[in-house]
Amino acid sequence: MTWDSRSLQRFIDRQWDAEITPRLMDYIRIPNKSPLFDANWEEHGHMEAAVQLAETWCRQQPIDGMRVEVVRLAGRTPLLFIEIPGSKPGSVLLYGHLDKQPEMGEWREGLGPWEPVLEGDRLYGRGGADDGYAVFASLLALRALQEQGIPHARCILLVECCEESGSQDLPHYIDALHDRIGQPELVICLDSGCGNYQQLWLTTSLRGAVSGDLSGHVLREGVHSGDASGVVPSSFRIARTLLSRLENADTGAIAPQFCAMPIPESRKVQAHHAAQVLGTSVFERFPFESGTLPVSEDPAELILNRTWRPALSVTGVNGMPALVEAGNTLRAYTALRLSLRIKCASMSRSCSPNKCHTTRK
Repeated sequence: MTWDSRSLQRFIDRQWDAEITPRLMDYIRIPNKSPLFDANWEEHGHMEAAVQLAETWCRQQPIDGMRVEVVRLAGRTPLLFIEIPGSKPGSVLLYGHLDKQPEMGEWREGLGPWEPVLEGDRLYGRGGADDGYAVFASLLALRALQEQGIPHARCILLVECCEESGSQDLPHYIDALHDRIGQPELVICLDSGCGNYQQLWLTTSLRGAVSGDLSGHVLREGVHSGDASGVVPSSFRIARTLLSRLENADTGAIAPQFCAMPIPESRKVQAHHAAQVLGTSVFERFPFESGTLPVSEDPAELILNRTWRPALSVTGVNGMPALVEAGNTLRAYTALRLSLRIKCASMSRSCSPNKCHTTRK
């Protein structure tokens, strides 16, 4: 089978600009935060709006034999299930998700989470890249193949709405749809990244996330620091002391050995090959503040850090007022939201196909 790569590229570019970019902009405007960040997601209806937007677009695509269905299990976020028959043997499972991270702060001036902004070939807004594009890219790729008469295997597309909450609903859908999914020979997860646009990149290693809240309460209410400091222990100091049992404050190394696992030599070799291609872009792509340096200047070590070695992030704080509201008060408590990235020895059934999340408080 021969095919015209230039014609294929022109078709994809044309359809993406004319059809998909406007739909992605509509999707960005929907504040469908994942259930972990919006406990009343069902009542608010934003998740339903995002699913309906994607479902409507999918049904409009002229793809031979495609079946589109929104599957719903009681008490769980919906799942978009799409099946496309193929003329070649085997089956391929494609994965994406529609739920989003919360707004968070520190958006650049002129940019925000729920208003899409197109600057050149970059589209800004919450959820467009993580992971709203997945359903559109999957079907466009299949449509492009069919436009040129290129045969493909049977394809199943699963688009969930709970990934940012740890994919708690996904295993239940996989069980419920087991017979319809079958046994795919290939799983393509459209929720990772690539080093550049000149080569095909495959994700071979990812860490999971163990998240939870660390709270230290010392008082029923805040009191004047001039009266209480030196008498009442600081809740921040207690939290800092507890964190030091987990993380070396000087190096960032994670102390418990069970949080790490040996890195196979083959993965080290791959990391060095990737580093030779990517060079300093491994760290230069991040918006470092002036004077801030990466934890290492060796790109290969940084690649291994972010894919194999454990690391801790504090992603949220309670009990601390904003600086403009900070009086001379010894605070009653300090609460930290922790995200510990670790490499699992094996993936459990409760893990999502692309990232492993375990949530504990």
